[in-house]
Amino acid sequence: MLIQILFRNPLLFFTIAIPLLYSIVLHELAHALCASWFGDHTAKARGRITLNPLKHLDPVGTILLFTFGFGWAKPVPINTANFKPKKIGIICCSLAGVTANFLIAFICYLLVRLVMLYSSSDNSILFNALIVTGDINIILAAFNILPIPPLDGSRILAVLLPKRFQIMLYSIEKFGIVILMALLYFRLLDPLITFIRTKLLMFIIITSKLITDHFISN
Repeated sequence: MLIQILFRNPLLFFTIAIPLLYSIVLHELAHALCASWFGDHTAKARGRITLNPLKHLDPVGTILLFTFGFGWAKPVPINTANFKPKKIGIICCSLAGVTANFLIAFICYLLVRLVMLYSSSDNSILFNALIVTGDINIILAAFNILPIPPLDGSRILAVLLPKRFQIMLYSIEKFGIVILMALLYFRLLDPLITFIRTKLLMFIIITSKLITDHFISN
């Protein structure tokens, strides 16, 4: 839990604070930009296409982020009826936030690789901050891709399902947070999140190694 880092290493905690805040800000900003790209300007009209964290942060989600290592910002308002084409727009917009977290994690681990190659210390504040920020963004990506309302993965699943199953999925969305919290409390999602996290981490580590090795060899 991140709260343990605060007591063990306050400097590290405050070093990662801004990157972590922007991890959830960029997640929502990616949704807003993608929605605008596909023709829905609702988020833009509400002032959500901005890097100003005050426009995005949710108090509870932010507290959970710094306490347990996962959290959320205020959902971006989106009207999918404006999307052209609609189904592709929904899928891309749903993947946008997850992709933002994945890219942040990738950049972090790419920098970790460079630090390992060109620095004599692998225990510096920078090194550890990159590891923690990268790992939490992988967890955020793995968490949000789950097909449980109101997570991003549920939007993708809904588009792929027949109409009657879409209605069933949307009907449980109002209970989604309660269901999600119960699943997290009883740690029922841990195996699935761990599986997705491991696969994403393996891909990032292998790819970052290939990239750095390519540039070093040249």
